[in-house]
Amino acid sequence: MSRAKRADAGSSVPHVADSHDLIRVHGARENNLKDVSVEIPKRRLTVFTGVSGSGKSSLVFATIAAESQRLINETYSAFVQGFMPTQARPEVDVLDGLTTAIIVDQQRMGSDPRSTVGTATDANAMLRILFSRLGKPHIGSPSAFAFNVASVRASGAITVEKGAKKTVKATFNRTGGMCTRCEGRGAVSDIDLTQLYDDTKSLAEGAFTIPGWKSDSFFTVRVYAESGLLDPDKPIRKYTKKELQDFLYHEPVKVKVEGVNLTYEGLIPKIQKSFLSKDREAMQPHIRDFVDRAVTFTTCPECDGTRLSELARSSKIKKISIADACAMEIRDLAEWVRGLKEPSVAPLLAALQHTLDSFVEIGLGYLALDRPAGTLSGGEAQRVKMIRHLGSSLTDVTYVFDEPTIGLHPHDIERMNDLLLRLRDKGNTVLVVEHKPETIVIADHIVDLGPGAGTEGGTVCFEGTVEGLRTGGTVTGRHFDDRASLKAEVRKPTGKLEIRGASTHNLRDVDVDIPLGVLTVVTGVAGSGKSSLVHGSIPAGEGVVSIDQSPIRGSRRSNPATYTGLLDPIRKAFAKVNGVKPALFSANSEGACPVCNGIGVIYTDLGMMASVSTPCEECEGKRFQASVLEYKLGGRDISEVLAMSVAQAEEFFGSGEASTPAAHRILDRLTDVGLGYISLGQPLTTLSGGERQRLKLATHMSEKGGVYVLDEPTAGLHLADVEQLLGLLDRLVEAGKSVIVVEHHQAVMAHADWIIDLGPGAGHDGGQIVFEGTPAELVAARSTLTGEHLAEYIGG
Repeated sequence: MSRAKRADAGSSVPHVADSHDLIRVHGARENNLKDVSVEIPKRRLTVFTGVSGSGKSSLVFATIAAESQRLINETYSAFVQGFMPTQARPEVDVLDGLTTAIIVDQQRMGSDPRSTVGTATDANAMLRILFSRLGKPHIGSPSAFAFNVASVRASGAITVEKGAKKTVKATFNRTGGMCTRCEGRGAVSDIDLTQLYDDTKSLAEGAFTIPGWKSDSFFTVRVYAESGLLDPDKPIRKYTKKELQDFLYHEPVKVKVEGVNLTYEGLIPKIQKSFLSKDREAMQPHIRDFVDRAVTFTTCPECDGTRLSELARSSKIKKISIADACAMEIRDLAEWVRGLKEPSVAPLLAALQHTLDSFVEIGLGYLALDRPAGTLSGGEAQRVKMIRHLGSSLTDVTYVFDEPTIGLHPHDIERMNDLLLRLRDKGNTVLVVEHKPETIVIADHIVDLGPGAGTEGGTVCFEGTVEGLRTGGTVTGRHFDDRASLKAEVRKPTGKLEIRGASTHNLRDVDVDIPLGVLTVVTGVAGSGKSSLVHGSIPAGEGVVSIDQSPIRGSRRSNPATYTGLLDPIRKAFAKVNGVKPALFSANSEGACPVCNGIGVIYTDLGMMASVSTPCEECEGKRFQASVLEYKLGGRDISEVLAMSVAQAEEFFGSGEASTPAAHRILDRLTDVGLGYISLGQPLTTLSGGERQRLKLATHMSEKGGVYVLDEPTAGLHLADVEQLLGLLDRLVEAGKSVIVVEHHQAVMAHADWIIDLGPGAGHDGGQIVFEGTPAELVAARSTLTGEHLAEYIGG
């Protein structure tokens, strides 16, 4: 034993290194935080609670986690920092005691059509190496099994500059696994030409019916009309065979249009590059509608949806190809890998086995590696990100989770709680933003923010234990033990929606009648087939309004007013009263401040350091030209209107000179979903996940439809807000709508008129209807996992 160790062991004085056991935050002012100061214990599980919009994410993600990541990035060289995302220092006076932060958020996995569960984790890469070593016949390196890599062959002369220059002949080839027909997407598209143009018109008459293709568009329409390859005044239906071929399929070629060099390309390949190479969910609604009308996607006949070439599928291990392995449920694949005994690849098999077992352990064993990443729910995506941290040797780091129980059945929440506690017990600090009482109750320390949302939040209302929260008198404390009771009487259906032979994903030829005119909840454990049944069998369209979990995408320029369409009636009202053009009242159009281009701030790029944003001196952050701000409506200029909260604007546009019924109707819907506190001009990037979900719900409520399909509307909702949501669902039903909700929250189940429970398990253990009936019948029977948890919830 060294002298230092002996001195330590014999001393009762704690070591100075052990005194750093707190993360101290003083004077945090990110977003709506009001000089927040908290002390968070290290190596403990701390849960942050509060109503949606109270400042939880601003404190945990935008302050603590952001500063930790910024400080770690600063340890790299300036050269390396130039390739990394830059982050500004959060608005906070003191941040002390930080450790390395690992963020596991709810951001979707990415919208690339070629991204799958396997490519998003290390599983696919390890499988490719495994097949390149053990596959029979041997076909090449790991890239030969990659559906994202195309085969390449080339030959020719190359100049070698080594001493005296000399030209040598060289050949090059690389074997990739990509299917040549679908280019690794697994699906091929068939385009309906009637949706692209009106063949009775000529190009000069505006034949194109593609969104955004205006007749004077220089880079699209005019390049066809003025290319010299086509007669712009000839109706398309009168084109010769060669002209039609040139119009639809011509190879890219340079043409001159008014002295400018442009590329002419056939219409079909241009549409494929412009629209079909992007993920459908990432498109704007009107573009998505066009693609849905114009394009039909079918499974690639050449690779049968596997994305892989015939050569890649021909190499097998124990009669299993890599395509077969990726199509298996992960728990089955884990068993198959466990049966491979090959000493030459033992470390690889061990690593692959650990990754696959982590999927199973975290409750995602029902997924397959070829599942497109864009189809995962927010909760599934978050748990996939957790996989790389399970079994990690790292300790004394800070794990930051954003509502890890989203999308989880009460039965699965227990498993998630165990994982959080395991991470803590290894000596890590675990910070969790959460609303579910089942997870809050396991916390060592609780920080409750509020008391309200938006400008009414941003302060710490309570710090302490679960027992202290219950008696603390905060909104969370008062609602902590809330339990919805079963209805004394359920509504009678007015009809039924028949689903017959549903077999999407894991559904097993399901027949079910969904009652209409009532509130129906479809429930079951994660992966049991709920979304497959509802979204696969009730497509959005005539009479059906479907609100799924796809995230709202928006830039700094997007705000609630632009997203909901509220800005249009406001601009028209300003224009009418002042006798000017509506475009003047848009910060993205003619009215924009010329210095900051309507953003309100000036960004200064400092290379590898964080960009600095300063309020625009010309418009003082108001985003509009000074001349535009002279025009008033009801005594307010456009910048003052956009600074109003929804509640203030609802009153402003409800009566008097500013009375605008079209704007008032939209504001009514925003209030209905509990967003009365957000400001009209607040950038979408500053809204929390729960706020974005409700903003989406408010927007869709204006659509005309008899059936509303909602996918987990309680995601991101505080206990106090769930009651308001139930009231909204009731109002929709009372207005004659049929509401179908995919949901795990027991309060929504208890409030339902009819429950359809899928299961009994996930993946191939699910896909069946295990119960149909009223909530009272489900509780009385206790025949399913959902029934047991609902009975426990209501105290039955």
